[in-house]
Parts: sequence; C-alpha cells; structure tokens
Amino acid sequence: MSDINYKYLEGHLAETGKAGLSPVCLIYGEDVLCKSAFDTLLNTLLPPSERSLNYEPVDNDNVYDAIERANTFSLLYGTKVVALLDSRIFYSKQEASRFLEKARTAYDDKEMKKAAKYVTGLLGSSGLSLEDVGDEAKRRKNLKLSSDLLADAKWLDEIIRYCSDNGISVPAAKDSASDLQEAIEKGFPDGNHLIITTDLADKRRTLFKAISKAGMVVDCSVPKGNRREDKMARDLVLNERMKAILGRSGKIMDRGAYQAMCEMIGFDLRTFSNNLEKLVSYVGSRKKITAEDVASVLKRTKQEPIYELTSAISERNVEDALFFLDALLGAGFFPLQVLGAIINQIRKVLLVKGFVESREGKVWKPWLSYQQFQARVMPAVQEYDKGLLSQLETWDAMLSKADDEGDGKKKKKGRKKKSKPATDVLIAKNPRSVYPVYLMLQKSEKFTTPGLLEAMEKLSQADLRLKTTGQNPKIILEDAIFHICC
Repeated sequence: MSDINYKYLEGHLAETGKAGLSPVCLIYGEDVLCKSAFDTLLNTLLPPSERSLNYEPVDNDNVYDAIERANTFSLLYGTKVVALLDSRIFYSKQEASRFLEKARTAYDDKEMKKAAKYVTGLLGSSGLSLEDVGDEAKRRKNLKLSSDLLADAKWLDEIIRYCSDNGISVPAAKDSASDLQEAIEKGFPDGNHLIITTDLADKRRTLFKAISKAGMVVDCSVPKGNRREDKMARDLVLNERMKAILGRSGKIMDRGAYQAMCEMIGFDLRTFSNNLEKLVSYVGSRKKITAEDVASVLKRTKQEPIYELTSAISERNVEDALFFLDALLGAGFFPLQVLGAIINQIRKVLLVKGFVESREGKVWKPWLSYQQFQARVMPAVQEYDKGLLSQLETWDAMLSKADDEGDGKKKKKGRKKKSKPATDVLIAKNPRSVYPVYLMLQKSEKFTTPGLLEAMEKLSQADLRLKTTGQNPKIILEDAIFHICC
C-alpha cells in the first residue's frame, strides 16, 4: 500500500489517521531511527493507557508466536498491536559477511547480547550449530567465507563463549518467512496490527513484496558507501539527530564541536546520540557546547585500526603503536599497506612542522584553545598553503620551460596539457575541516624537524627491506616504530 521514508512518517500518519493505517507494517534500517519510527506509529495506534492488554511485544525469533497473537482477537474491544521486535526474518546465508561485520561492530561496542544475536542468526540461516564454528578450521570449512574478520577470531570465540554461558541457542532453520508471508496474505482480524522491526530487509524477497502490497514499509536505512551522496546523507541524519537533542535542552553546538564529534565517533547514531546527551549534562547551565567540551568528555569510538596505529605513532606512544601493529597484521593487512600509512602520517607531521617553523607559523602556540586556533592560526595556515601552492606553480613553470628548451626543434603537436601542482602537500586541503589540523599541530610538538627527516629515512629503508630482503615484515615494521617513537 505505501513505502515511505522515516522522515515523512509523522506527516503520513497525520494525513491518514489511525483508521487509515495498514494491518501490517515493516520498519527497517538504523536501529535508533527504527525505534523512533516505531514509537511514533505505536503512539498513533495505541495511547499508553490502552497498552496493558492490547499491546503484545514479541522477541525476534518467535515468529509463530507473533502470527498466533496477531490472529487472536483482543480481550477488549478496540485496536490490538503485536510487535515482532528486532526480527531476523530477512536473514539469509547470502548475507553472511554482513552479519559478521555487524557482530564485530556490536562486540567492539561491548554489546555482547546484540553480537550474539547476529552470530546465532547467521548460524541459524546457514543450518549450523555453535559447535560447527568452535575453532578456526571448522569456521573456514562450514562458513565458507573469505572475510578478513575471520583472520583474527578471538572476538568470535568470546561471542560463542557468551552464547554458551548464557544459554543462547541457535534458532531452528524453519521456513518462518514463508509462513509469515502466508499469514499476511490471508490477513488479520479487523483492528489487529502487526509491526515488524529489523535492521535488514531484502527488497527482492517475496516476504518484503507481500508486506509492501498488504501494508506499509518504513525505510529507516542510511547509506553506508563512500560516495559523496552517501556521506552527505549520513551527515544529514547526524544533523537532524543533533538538532532534535539540542532543541529539547535549549543548547547549541558550534561547528568545530560537531566536526570533532564526527571525527571521534564516525557514523554510529546510537553512540552519537548518547554522547550528545552526555555533553548536554556536562555543560550544565551553559548554553553552548564547544570542541573543548568534546575533547574533555568523549573518547574516540570510531573503528579505524589504521588510524589508531598512526595516531599512536604521532603521539610517540610505542606501546600502543606496537599493539595496533600486531592487530593490523593479525587482521590480514599487508605490511606495505601499513608502512604506507605510517609514511603518510610522518609526512603530514613534517608538513605541519614546516608551517610551525615558518614566518606564518609564529602565531601558533601549543596552549591555544580550539577557538583561539580557529581565529588566529587557521588563517595563517591557509596563507601558508597559498604561498606553498604558488611556489609549486613557479617550480612547475620553470620545469616546463626547461623541457621546452630541451625539446629544441621538436614539434609541440600532441604535447600533454600542463597538469596542476599536486595539493597533497597542503596542510588544510579542506578548509572546512579544521579540527584535524588543530590536532596535527599539537602532535607536531612531540617532534623536531631533524627527527622527522631521520624517521622518513628509516621508513624508506624499511620499504626497501620489505621489498628485497625476505625478512620478517613484523620485525622490520617494529624496528621503524621503535626508531620513530623512542
């Protein structure tokens, strides 16, 4: 009957009213958005005062219980709502890699119950038991996955142990999706409504098409890709969430604080929301939340192991750097890939150090607050970048002139168009992203220019050793890290 985006749900409900609502509704996508959409729909169908007897929530695996309840008349006259919450009805063997990724994310967030749900859901859809994935050899054989997540499976061992210790079993591999589809197509008694929430819904499945035809589908999904449009969509969702939370408390947040939160958390709507609530409490009666508040209160939760390594190195924290190096190599990252990330980070610090020691860089002081940095230092950084870009253009013109003179009487026809100077030597390639520049300037204080040049030489030697000697890559990389950090 209707497929709508979560943003238009309230308007749709206001237009149709309770009487016009479908007997079945599927809400899928980002869990925070799903919860909000579910609450909005439930409040329309049943006010809190009527829920004690007419609202029946059913947990994920109990599909047949949900079908039975939805087909049973209410004890009292009026609307009855059955909710199949956090359903795994669309889980399939083909989605195995996605479930592993979701399980790992939940594990990293210390949400073991959620991680166990994904793992047991995967095993159930594959017709496997916990014993079938008890060790690495069995996992490779039975799961038939090439996922890098299986390379270091200590996290999976802990989830399996959690399932065993807490009596969490693998759901039986029944064709519950077909039975649910049949029940939806037959219809439920007048006044009865079935609401299904799930993080994943496959539009190709006949169940999805049956729900879409007989009822309403609310799309709460957010793009996960790296296209510009995907990133803009995620940013829009975070902005909406920020405005909703700040609006309730009468607070405002400056752009730098918002960027700092995004840099530390990434796109994790639940963590973003919880941390924003934490910041609202932290600032008390003060109206404005600043980047300093973010730095004081929040811990980085964005899961980027390469970032963790390079950040530890730029902090000269040898213990953490070696830990993350071991984790990356254990997870299947290539040694040259890791080395490239380290080289890129030291190169960035060296570029920033060049600014600090320049005429423009005299405005920088390590004790400056973020607001002071924005007002005093960032304009100087942009001026420095502008001068550097101008110098690069001058050098490029000189080289082009030398090439022209060297050509002599050669024909100019077909000569390649002159390329623009590379911008990867600029400190602020994106002037709107200010906070990372502030952090990099702080980190540069831990190094000297001669030390950074020595580090680049050491990394060049490591590159040569990795490519030509056949030595243990881990030892070569550890040697380079010790040289930089100690």
